[in-house]
Amino acid sequence: MAAADTKPQLEPTENPNDPPHDVEMTLTEHLEELRWRIFASLLAIAVACGACFIWVRPLVAWLEAPAGDVRFLQLAPGEFFFVSFKVAALVGVILVSPFILYQVIQFILPGLTRRERDLLGPAVLGSSVLFFTGLAFSHWALVPAALSFFISYGGDVVEQAWSIESYFDFVLLLMFCTGLVFQVPVLQYILANLGIVSSNQMLKTWRYVILLSVVLGAILTPSTDPITQSLLAGAVLCLYFGGIGVVKALGK
Repeated sequence: MAAADTKPQLEPTENPNDPPHDVEMTLTEHLEELRWRIFASLLAIAVACGACFIWVRPLVAWLEAPAGDVRFLQLAPGEFFFVSFKVAALVGVILVSPFILYQVIQFILPGLTRRERDLLGPAVLGSSVLFFTGLAFSHWALVPAALSFFISYGGDVVEQAWSIESYFDFVLLLMFCTGLVFQVPVLQYILANLGIVSSNQMLKTWRYVILLSVVLGAILTPSTDPITQSLLAGAVLCLYFGGIGVVKALGK
């Protein structure tokens, strides 16, 4: 009798670009899940914005702090009320943004490949940390620098009394744009892991990056002062070269 074949059967190699073996859902189940995730996100936004509106005066005082002794004026009926609502809405959305992002990820996760899933976690974590870091950098560095320039430039000619709405439009826009600019390393990480560009290729384009950082500093800052634009351009350069270091450390 022939000896039985005892060679172990090799498992087929799994392709990281293949979707994982999750339970398939029907279109109706997908729509039902989408409805509940949207409802949960809207409910979280409503609760956060309501809580921020209750505590809006400390938030307003915190955002007014970089202006120092400047007087703020209400130039139209209800102007401060609408400013308070705007501040509460923006801060509320920022606070619950990790929860909203979690809902989005959970919805799209079954359709991602294993490689995309491995890439998603670090990218989302890094994006959240860098966005809040950008907000802090803007509040403690960019906003005071811009306000100091404007106050000192016209301090001996005009009295510093600003519209409360114009001030908060300036501050909130600058902080939000800075948070977006701080996503540069995340973009580098994603492009490198997808094999689109390497760290050496990023390093070779440093001249164009310097030019682009100056242009971004001029476009994204709502003020026209050179100090704020230079600070933002310098931050973009530091983030870019820091992203190159991270990509090189990961062997990409």
